[in-house]
Amino acid sequence: MPTVVGIFARREDAERGAAALETVGVDRTRISVLMPGARDEQLTSVPTRETEAPGVGKTLGAVTGAAAGAAGGLQIGAVASTLLVPGLGPVIVLGAIGTVLLGAAGAAVGDAFDKGPEGLPKDDLYLYEDALRHGRSVVVALVDDATAETAGAALAAAGAESLDAARERWWIGLRDAEAAHYESTGRPFPGAETEYRQGFEAALDVSRRGRAYPDVIEELQQRYPDVYNTDAFHRGYERGQAWAGGRRSDRAA
Repeated sequence: MPTVVGIFARREDAERGAAALETVGVDRTRISVLMPGARDEQLTSVPTRETEAPGVGKTLGAVTGAAAGAAGGLQIGAVASTLLVPGLGPVIVLGAIGTVLLGAAGAAVGDAFDKGPEGLPKDDLYLYEDALRHGRSVVVALVDDATAETAGAALAAAGAESLDAARERWWIGLRDAEAAHYESTGRPFPGAETEYRQGFEAALDVSRRGRAYPDVIEELQQRYPDVYNTDAFHRGYERGQAWAGGRRSDRAA
C-alpha cells in the first residue's frame, strides 16, 4: 500500500494537511499526525509485558490538553495521546499508525511492524524523528494507488516539505562534520560520499539500531551487494550507529 508523508514547519499546517487528506478521499483511520509535545507534559508509566523492552508506548499520558486540542480540530477517528519517545521526549500522536511507528522506535521493532498495517513507512523513521526533534510536525497516511498522487498534492498544497527534500536537508546538516571525520583518516571524502552516506543511512534502519556491522553483514550484503564491504560504507555504518546512539542519550540525559 502506498504511503504519503509530509513534514510541516507549523503544527497548524500539519493539521490542515491532515484534514485535506480526508477531503480527497483518504480514510481517516489511515491518517496520523505526529507533533512535538511540551517538555512538561504529565506522563504516567504503563506496565509492560515481560517480553517487551522499555520504550515508547510504555509511557503514555492521558490525552493531555495539547493532544485533545489538536484532536479537536481534526476528525482522525482514532487515538489522541502523548507518548514519551526515547531520544525525542514527549510527542503528541493522532492516529494509530503514528503510535505503531513511534512504538517501533522505542521498543519491540519487529513486533510493532509485524502487527501494524501493510505498507507502514518504517525506512524513513529517522527523518520523522529528526523533524520532531527540530520542532516540526509529520503527517503520515496510507493510501491506495488511485489516491496517492492526489493525496501527495494535497499535502504539498498545505505547505508540506517532501521526504526527499527533508532527507537532503538532514544530510546537508551533517555533511561537513562527516566529511571532516572521514578525511581525518587521510582519505578524500567527495569520491566516497555516496557509499559513506549509504552506510550511514543503513545504520539508521529501525531493524539495525544498536547492531554492530559484523552482526548484520549478511543482511547488508543482500541489501547493498555492490558496496557493503567497502571501507567508506563500513565507516559510514559505524558513524550512523554512533549518531543514532548519541541522539538517544542526549535527550535521555
